[in-house]
Amino acid sequence: MVLPQRHRLRGKNLFDYIYKQSRRYYGGSLLVLRVAAAKPNLLKADEASSAMELRLAVVISSKVSKRAVQRNRLRRQFHQSFVDLCHRWEKPETPCLRPHSWLLLSLKPAAGSATCNDLLREWLAVLQQAGFLDDNNTPHHPSGGTLL
Repeated sequence: MVLPQRHRLRGKNLFDYIYKQSRRYYGGSLLVLRVAAAKPNLLKADEASSAMELRLAVVISSKVSKRAVQRNRLRRQFHQSFVDLCHRWEKPETPCLRPHSWLLLSLKPAAGSATCNDLLREWLAVLQQAGFLDDNNTPHHPSGGTLL
């Protein structure tokens, strides 16, 4: 699934800001999550209307997989998981605990050989570590626990 425009992070200035000003959360050997406070003045004018939305970018280097098809598949899987979480957080009984944040997810080289279940488990664990989920708010993925 494609990540909706209002949830995307794009542009060199945004990435520079996140790399310099973010807090890092390490999810074991598979991924790193960087979390920065939303800074609407870095967005383009057409994106500023939804500036305070929770936004995500997924970075997957060629060290993870030499095949672009595999890297894009991983990116789409994380996008889908993020969209599912956003739908869950839109409900009043399960709100997002940190709604005005920008997330940058970087996959480590070991992620290329990991299973989807391992990646999903680590993704949810690092979100919980970063304060986006608590024990009562941990979602169950609708596809039965896999990113596919």
